[in-house]
Amino acid sequence: MASKTWKLGEVCKGGVITVEATANKVTVIAKEWDFSQGSSKGSNQSKAKEWNRLEVSTSEPSAESKVDWFLFDLTTSYHAGKIMDWIKTKTSFTRNW
Repeated sequence: MASKTWKLGEVCKGGVITVEATANKVTVIAKEWDFSQGSSKGSNQSKAKEWNRLEVSTSEPSAESKVDWFLFDLTTSYHAGKIMDWIKTKTSFTRNW
């Protein structure tokens, strides 16, 4: 399983997005910034409180779109695109047309 956390601050609802990706599943976790650990991007946000989550199977017909829209709801299109680029390096979505 690959995992990465983006500490985006004010350009993201809650400020923190963590993604966990496997060959079969993608999980996007929105977290509230934990100011008790500091306010800089270098602060440890591993224990930040989760407030929203999306889990999709990569074999679902619209999995890629679901993740895209969830990310667009959380942050700017620029950051959503960067996060999607990372996800696509870790897993592949099945397209069932």
